[in-house]
Amino acid sequence: MNAMSQDTEPCTVGLIGLGVMGRNLVLNIADHGYRVAVYNRTGSVTAEFLSQHAGDTFPDGGGLRGCDSLAQFIAAITAPRVIVVLVKAGPAVDAVCEQLISAGAGPKDIVVDGGNSLWTDTIRRERDLRGKLAFFGSGVSGGEVGARYGPSLMPGGDPAAWDRLRPIWEAISAKVDGEPCTTYLGPDGAGHYVKMVHNGIEYADMQLIGEAYHLLRSVTDMTPGQLGDVFAAYNGGELESYLVEITADILRQEDPVTGRPLVDVILDRAGMKGTGTWTAVNAMELGVPATAIAEAVMARAMSADKDGRTAAANVLAGPRTQATPEKDALVDSVRDALYCSKICAYAQGFQLMRAAQTEYGWTLDFGEIARIWRGGCIIRAVFLERITEAYRRTGDLANLLLDEYFAGEIARRQDQWREVVSRAVLAGVPCPAFASALAYYDAYRSETLPASLLQAQRDYFGAHTYERVDQPRGRFFHLDWTASTRRQVEV
Repeated sequence: MNAMSQDTEPCTVGLIGLGVMGRNLVLNIADHGYRVAVYNRTGSVTAEFLSQHAGDTFPDGGGLRGCDSLAQFIAAITAPRVIVVLVKAGPAVDAVCEQLISAGAGPKDIVVDGGNSLWTDTIRRERDLRGKLAFFGSGVSGGEVGARYGPSLMPGGDPAAWDRLRPIWEAISAKVDGEPCTTYLGPDGAGHYVKMVHNGIEYADMQLIGEAYHLLRSVTDMTPGQLGDVFAAYNGGELESYLVEITADILRQEDPVTGRPLVDVILDRAGMKGTGTWTAVNAMELGVPATAIAEAVMARAMSADKDGRTAAANVLAGPRTQATPEKDALVDSVRDALYCSKICAYAQGFQLMRAAQTEYGWTLDFGEIARIWRGGCIIRAVFLERITEAYRRTGDLANLLLDEYFAGEIARRQDQWREVVSRAVLAGVPCPAFASALAYYDAYRSETLPASLLQAQRDYFGAHTYERVDQPRGRFFHLDWTASTRRQVEV
């Protein structure tokens, strides 16, 4: 059917917001046999989009219908409606919901927020809009290519709404071994929360890859193109993933203007849109040590201070030049360090979700979360199959590091991991995520930590009390530290 068809045949789905993600997702939906009504606040954007796809045909009766107003948009969709909203997270989502109600949308109409909304906003919206709209949150991951040909979709909201949305989401999602990369995650904000953690892990994954590149580039004579070959080789093993794959491609790319390696032309200043920060902040709020994720966020903040770093580079001394290591051995060691650090970053993300389900009253299936991340999303990787298997073996697994496979992999590779972190420190090459992941591993495997001294300090200056190793947990004591005869009392 012609994409420009403006007949009165009703649509089965509506989509608001024709940015990059919206444009691609609507074409994906139409490709799967759905007629989609489209609306954008700026009408010229809708007209341009329809013009670009005027010659397109879609299978099984799928197609596009442009709408000039929200009232026309509502009228074009068969009730009860399914409306996907892809606008900037925040007040714009609230505004669209109110405008839809004014235009005639009702309590049986599902409004799916597919943006990167803060999960607490999704909880609020579902509660406040109950009886007016069936508000539903869903994470969408995979970038523009994923949106067009199959993203990973992370839905959360009312189960009855999911029953109606499910056929669409399963049709348009990525498929791995024939399984759709989507599953119902839980009520209210569960979907957007899982998407947030996905993005936090993505921050860590990208930072770890960057640190591996930086160390190899700094202490060997390999060119970016040669390092591209290294990462291509990494991608042929246990590190096979979308991010490692595109890293190999990026490092082999020449700048079309100067002919230099493109990575040397791009300014070393990374942006961020907030989801990584939300993940790190929530980890601190829930008391979960998601250190590699937090370090990845801080590394982007450090990169933003380009002027400060440029000035400091001319003032602050680094270490004396270290001997160049044997190149092939270092490449192998960096591979192992990257894999071990990656395991820790994912362990932290899943620990955070484990704490969140208690805090927010959800029941999350971690094996299913890993399964739907295997395809379509930015962190898709062969490695995720191992996580799925781990949670299928032990549904109540306390920490991914305790799974027999992951414990064995780190035991086998940790000497190389430690060597890489030491090499980076001695060479003065920053590796905050590598080092943080290693510190997390060492702390988690330590039966005794110096927190006993820290708690004594807290009791000394603030009477914050302490527990004793020779008394049952839950009994608290305080020592009168400043009295001439120090006396302990149970509080």
